[in-house]
Amino acid sequence: MLFLSDRISKPKGSKMKSVLVTGSAGLIGSESVRFFASKGFDVVGIDNDMRSYFFGKPASTLPVRKQLEKEFGNYHHHEMDIRDQESIGKLFRSSVFDLIIHTAAQPSHDWAAKEPFTDFGINAQGTLNLLENFRQHSPDAVFIFTSTNKVYGDLPNFLPLVEDETRYEIEKGHKFEDGIDESMSIDQSKHSIFGASKVAADILVQEYGRYFDLKTSCFRGGCLTGPGHAGAELHGFLAYLVHCIAHGEPYSIFGYKGKQVRDNIHSFDLVNAFYHVFKKPRMGEVYNMGGSRHSNISMLEAIKKTEELLGKKAVTLYTEKNRAGDHIWYISGVGKFKSHYPDWDFTYDMDAILQDICDAQEGKYSEEHP
Repeated sequence: MLFLSDRISKPKGSKMKSVLVTGSAGLIGSESVRFFASKGFDVVGIDNDMRSYFFGKPASTLPVRKQLEKEFGNYHHHEMDIRDQESIGKLFRSSVFDLIIHTAAQPSHDWAAKEPFTDFGINAQGTLNLLENFRQHSPDAVFIFTSTNKVYGDLPNFLPLVEDETRYEIEKGHKFEDGIDESMSIDQSKHSIFGASKVAADILVQEYGRYFDLKTSCFRGGCLTGPGHAGAELHGFLAYLVHCIAHGEPYSIFGYKGKQVRDNIHSFDLVNAFYHVFKKPRMGEVYNMGGSRHSNISMLEAIKKTEELLGKKAVTLYTEKNRAGDHIWYISGVGKFKSHYPDWDFTYDMDAILQDICDAQEGKYSEEHP
């Protein structure tokens, strides 16, 4: 089997930087490809369209993959499973990477309960496979992992919350008023099977940094979103909501009166944060990362704003029972990341994010970013 990377491996002494992106046709993966390919990096991508297996054909990443291959001559795609030790090992042995961005995952806590072995194999064992090959073959690289706020389980639901007209809010003066920071425990809570597999991966990434003195960072994301998100009912709330309203399809709200709050960060802003880490890496770091107080919204507020932007009325269905382990209120505290990387900041607020997603649904979106 001939690997594209057999022909593009970075020769010794070469100044061209090389980045490996797993889940390269997904939301954050494709944003990473565009960002780094545009900066002249040689980009190797891994994506085998498992998203269509998880969520059906409409969620397939194949069109994004084809667009990336068409758009960037310095993008080289591998249809590969991160659980496949032989293939991943061969790829790492044939290439030298300066940066590894690991976004490939089974991303839904609802879906994980259906196939726990598949979920754990992808999220935990797949991550271990990448980490060990990183350690053996590209130990000078920077390894960035997209973890999740689900590592905190349902502990955020035990914060002192107040019900307002359109949202839940945390009590004034609480230490997490500006957002939940990395001091929150990951123990003694209901994580969902998905959350548990991501905890395993998260700890592994930290351990490879701390135990082996490697440059690793975990980003515990809130809602990661953008116009490239192939939203589905089980994952990608904002993109799926816009899709439903744009096409007149019913949108289901699960519990909490639709007042549950999420912070949302545009995929560009997240990948730009990755770039700042690459330029000044640290070992075994963990960052909570999301829209913070800069960009957050409740489900009811998101429905209203989207109706206004699209000029269409939402068709909503309400189910009293919430999803197991689902957060009532979650806003990321990004103070630690900003203290380590003060030159980084948001370029998209909540209104701009929603406008981008609505434009994408109406065919107006351009791939150009600020």
